[in-house]
Amino acid sequence: MRVRRRTLVAATVALAGLGTGQAYAAQRPSPVPLTRQQAFAGAATTYHVPEKVLLAVSYLESRWDANQGRPSVSAGYGPMHLTDGTLTPSGEHLSGGAEDPRGDTSRTALHPAAVTAQGQAAGGQTLQQAATLTGTGAGALRADPAANIRGGAALLARYQRDLGRPLGGDPAAWYQAAVRYGGSAWFAGQVFDVLRTGASRTTDDGQSVTLAATPGLRPAGAGADDPRTECPPGLGCEWIPAPYEQLDPSDPTNYGNHDLGDRPKSQKIRFIVIHDTEGSYPVTLNLVQDPTYLAWNYTVRSADGHIAQHLKAKDVGWHAGNWYINAKSIGIEHEGFLAQGGAWYTEAMYRSSAELVRYLTKKYDIPVDRAHILGHDNVPGITPANVQGMHEDPGPYWDWAHYFTLLRRPLHATAGPRSGMVTILPDYDKNVVPYTGCDAANPSAPCPAHGGGSVMLRTAPSADAPLVKDIGKHPPNGDATMSVYDHSARAATGQTFAVADRQGDWTAIWYLGQKAWFLNPRKQPAAVGAHGLVVTPKPGAASVPIYGRAYPEPEAYPANVPVQTLTPMQYTFAAGQSYAVADELSGEYDYSNTFDVSTHTVVRGKLKYYEIQFGHRVYFVKTGDVVLKRVL
Repeated sequence: MRVRRRTLVAATVALAGLGTGQAYAAQRPSPVPLTRQQAFAGAATTYHVPEKVLLAVSYLESRWDANQGRPSVSAGYGPMHLTDGTLTPSGEHLSGGAEDPRGDTSRTALHPAAVTAQGQAAGGQTLQQAATLTGTGAGALRADPAANIRGGAALLARYQRDLGRPLGGDPAAWYQAAVRYGGSAWFAGQVFDVLRTGASRTTDDGQSVTLAATPGLRPAGAGADDPRTECPPGLGCEWIPAPYEQLDPSDPTNYGNHDLGDRPKSQKIRFIVIHDTEGSYPVTLNLVQDPTYLAWNYTVRSADGHIAQHLKAKDVGWHAGNWYINAKSIGIEHEGFLAQGGAWYTEAMYRSSAELVRYLTKKYDIPVDRAHILGHDNVPGITPANVQGMHEDPGPYWDWAHYFTLLRRPLHATAGPRSGMVTILPDYDKNVVPYTGCDAANPSAPCPAHGGGSVMLRTAPSADAPLVKDIGKHPPNGDATMSVYDHSARAATGQTFAVADRQGDWTAIWYLGQKAWFLNPRKQPAAVGAHGLVVTPKPGAASVPIYGRAYPEPEAYPANVPVQTLTPMQYTFAAGQSYAVADELSGEYDYSNTFDVSTHTVVRGKLKYYEIQFGHRVYFVKTGDVVLKRVL
């Protein structure tokens, strides 16, 4: 069952007549550019903006991509991310679906029905402002990259004039204009970081763009640090706390919207969970401050990468749908939509999120890999009944390869191409999968062509073969679909699997108890060789159980804590199959079932588990049920 999603709702806009900026542009027309690079040069000349500043601002917004004229997750268009304030996203990530975000079978399932704030735009109306300044229609600013770049240049020039500062000149003098363009000092600081280091890439539509480095460029000003937040210096995080309240004075089990804790003293923080909000930033902030709703640790805004913190790392948010993962994770929401309501994430959001995660992984000693930096779609269900309702975000359009490069742990081969393990690593821009489901009004229609980070898995080495089955996601027959919201026959960038077979350009991996084939040609590989540890069932066992949580053995529970049942999942891990091992963990259960924290305790057992990459989601297997071996 898919969580409820809302699409962007368009409203009409009546633009005013030509202003002085339009008249100026008409008198000083720029030539029609032949390339993206020339478009930046021409717009910079026309509006007297330093070309390097224009390039750097655009890089922070879109990495110079056109994105086929489709909106970002915060209703921004084109290389300059001109925001259309007439588009109002609504919706909410954690309500309206089948998943219980707390994910604890010892409590009644939570399915909050929060009231969505209405009438709040995803961003400002910079697209409409650019239309007034340039005399270019809103449609052209959305669809024509060159017109979009001119619109961004006109806005920067207007901001510089409003600040009473001269146009042109030294890029260092444009810091405050960059602050206003992006919306935060952190954004402007990142603009100047790009100016110092330079950048060069080929865009999504094949345009080569280069920004030469300007070492030593230092503007005045920096992001303001709130001492209440847990963020790296200079990121400028904001403290917007989630409420911890008892909702019914007569019932101490009726409280929200998170649990107080003492991590990492009480238990290690082992995971980061990446979410998207399925709603706008203002709506998301309203929800996390609602005591009857749910809480996570951080929210990242799309337009400028601004971060709000809601929970201290010591406390446990209700966000991932699996209590074991919740108790050992930090949840980060990113303003945006998996597919309906926006098509791409801004570079500013990727960069600020990565800077935060670098800080958190170092502080709490969290491994920087795809088995510990999880998408919400990688979190397992806690019991067989929970699998179908688990969430799918951030989905195949989240660029995990780019994200890990920003984490300074770029994904790469660690073994030869014929190794017994592979890490999924397609070329994001070239990996265009024909998904459906991006249009809520016509869910069977093909999604617009778009790069992505997942590969489809089939039952045989042929593009005509059926997709592999997922009996948990699609009971009883397991038939997967090509919906962008259906991850049941997909392997995602950065995930590592044991190789089951190879035939020509096709590679098979062990996946949900079956051989799963994907196209992996040598000239355009979708995976690279890896080495590491795998597990197989112990000798004599026809199959071994897998679990959605790593809880202690019954003998470990004190008398005042109810024993948590270890329920095997519906999948089969049979003899002859192998799965990649990510970690070894001791069984733990965080008993936090009342508002009174004096009743809370963490139960620790002797039972040990391996975290394995069993399908699109990670799962757990008892160490005593399997044999561990190294694959080179």
